[in-house]
Amino acid sequence: MSVSPSTVEIGLVVERLRASGCVFAEDEAALIAETARDAAELAAMVDQRVAGLPLEYVVGWASFRGLRIAVDPGVFIPRRRTEFLVAEALRFTVAGSVVVDLGCGSGALGAAVAAEREVSLYAADIEPAAVRCARRNLEPLDGTVYQGDLFAALPERLLGEVDVLLANVPYVPTDEIRLLPAEARLYEPHVTLDGGPDGLATLRRVVAGAAEWLAPGGHLFVEMSDQQAPLARAVMVEHGLETEITADDDLGANVVRGRRS
Repeated sequence: MSVSPSTVEIGLVVERLRASGCVFAEDEAALIAETARDAAELAAMVDQRVAGLPLEYVVGWASFRGLRIAVDPGVFIPRRRTEFLVAEALRFTVAGSVVVDLGCGSGALGAAVAAEREVSLYAADIEPAAVRCARRNLEPLDGTVYQGDLFAALPERLLGEVDVLLANVPYVPTDEIRLLPAEARLYEPHVTLDGGPDGLATLRRVVAGAAEWLAPGGHLFVEMSDQQAPLARAVMVEHGLETEITADDDLGANVVRGRRS
């Protein structure tokens, strides 16, 4: 049961958060107060947030397409812009589809799809912390989570059977990680951000293996920056996939879709 701090106590929390640079101090204070189980935990959580720990790690969850996705320290925090990737994938997802969330992190993408479609859901990540977190999010949805490096983690019975492949892989060029906001740069594992010299290293590995895992007519969805989307599309074309780039200017999101013929 969460504590019910007084108006004065909430006011003091807001003041501390605002002084530390939190833009949405009132909203964050309310979430922290709602989550804390007692006064000691409330104080500890405020201290963590003031020190710079991302809010999602402080409260233990992230909001994603209306869902509360459990997020542990050391696991990539799902971004709101990635909701567009899910929206695009849902356009091609029907009941009974085989859906794979590859490099799943918390499993947010798979969870969001499964929340709106009755699918056979699988996910994989190389990081043990991510696998533990994804299992908490996906097993209640009858999802299965594997640990391993991209496709190597998946059972062979899925070869040629995947209808929707979600792969929100790292795409920040190595030299640009230093330019990221401090919350990402200092607290999220760089393996979840670093896409290699041009940001496309992991994307190339995914695309190279996608065709044999996708079912005929199956779709691969990836998120890229404005500059990288045309390059990612070219990589997909090289591997025989039919491609499309879609964008959501409000979210600042770009999705590259590849389809196996």
